Amino acid sequence: MVKWEEYIVSDPAVLLGKPCIKGTRLSVEFIVKMYASGWTEQMMFENYRRLTPESLRAVFAFIEECIKDVALFELPPATAA
Repeated sequence: MVKWEEYIVSDPAVLLGKPCIKGTRLSVEFIVKMYASGWTEQMMFENYRRLTPESLRAVFAFIEECIKDVALFELPPATAA
């Protein structure tokens, strides 16, 4: 498993301290938003040359670390469409 600490940093002078991929202004939030919008890894690599497979894995390792002990709210049951 990738050590997210080697790839994710927070600097108050960069994006108001949002967690970002080291050496970029690409925040963890931005990367997740791109995935949620349908971007593929290949699309990200083509558009953001400083991204690496390891830095993308670090984003998800960081998220996992952040939410692993968070109490989650029960979601309502899905309804049939």
